[in-house]
Amino acid sequence: MSEIAEKYRNLVSLVRQIYGTSGAIPLHEPRFLGNEKHYLADCIDTTYVSSIGPYVDRFEAMMCEITGAKAAIATVNGTAALHMSLILAGVSDGDEVITQPLSFVATCNAIAYQRAHPVFVDVDRDTLSLSPKALAGFLEKNAERSTAGCRNGVTGRRIRAVVQMHTFGLPGRIEALRDICAAWDIALVEDAAESIGSKIGTRHTGTFGLVGAFSFNGNKTVTSGGGGCIVTNDEELGRRAKHLTTTAKLSHAWDFHHDEVGYNYRLPNLNAALACAQLEQLAAFLENKRATASHYADCCAREGIAFLGERPGTTSNYWLNSIQTGSRAERDAVLAYSHAQGVMARPAWILMPELPAFADCIAGPLENARWLADRLVTIPSSVTTSS
Repeated sequence: MSEIAEKYRNLVSLVRQIYGTSGAIPLHEPRFLGNEKHYLADCIDTTYVSSIGPYVDRFEAMMCEITGAKAAIATVNGTAALHMSLILAGVSDGDEVITQPLSFVATCNAIAYQRAHPVFVDVDRDTLSLSPKALAGFLEKNAERSTAGCRNGVTGRRIRAVVQMHTFGLPGRIEALRDICAAWDIALVEDAAESIGSKIGTRHTGTFGLVGAFSFNGNKTVTSGGGGCIVTNDEELGRRAKHLTTTAKLSHAWDFHHDEVGYNYRLPNLNAALACAQLEQLAAFLENKRATASHYADCCAREGIAFLGERPGTTSNYWLNSIQTGSRAERDAVLAYSHAQGVMARPAWILMPELPAFADCIAGPLENARWLADRLVTIPSSVTTSS
């Protein structure tokens, strides 16, 4: 047995024990254990299957209750939620948006949709999220305050927003980022796509910035197949989000009047019905996933493997459990060994400035992001159904 196999054998065996199968184990698959079929049948029976229906309203109300936000706006997917969040933050053609290089590509794509320029600032190793220290350092070195807002003194472009992501459901240092953004007059947008159920203290992720964006893709903690949601504590901004995401159509019994360019980002009632049934099970799903994370953490401690847990004062949903290997070579060997055993594992994403579309973007020192990209491995994290 190779050295890698010996070190990780017990962890891979634990995965099989947790999921109770000798077959292939996916990284994260949905569980439909509640009212999903009943609510979907209700949509079909009532014919409300498109973007108008009671489940859309119920979904938005449930998201307000779960997150504590004053407004929630359903969208067709998480990328649409992010795009609309940037529009609400005032991002426009030629602006700069500071974000993290360790992220799913949707974060940067949404910035590009507004013809804005992503600027990459490093992350913290313990949260995998945008580093307040790195952000403050970048701004002090490059930014200028003016009556017109914050500008990059090197490029002359307006720095309009910061987009932070709570990576794998681990809450980032959003409070410190919020304070920095306030001092520089920069809008803060939370990419909470992966963090439904994650909290800092008693406050839900996604509610610290101007707006927050959630995803309900098929691989998320709860899913609507495809779906997203914008949350905000600015009720007027929430009304504008609802208007823009529903093609900017003015309400009328029969007339079709649209008062500005809008977006067809409406969530179908069918998807909202699935989301409602899933959100009813959120507390149970979170408890289940935290138990799995605890088993992983205990095993990793015994085997001398670095497991990424929540930092003090925060609660993670542990959407994807992750470990840190010792090097890129060890990471690749772990991935090969795990897949050979029928257990899906994945590395982190390729860093955004290493992708062709964003290779020419401004980037500060990215030591932590590169260190993590060389070492991170995510392991199976679905809700368990075995006894």
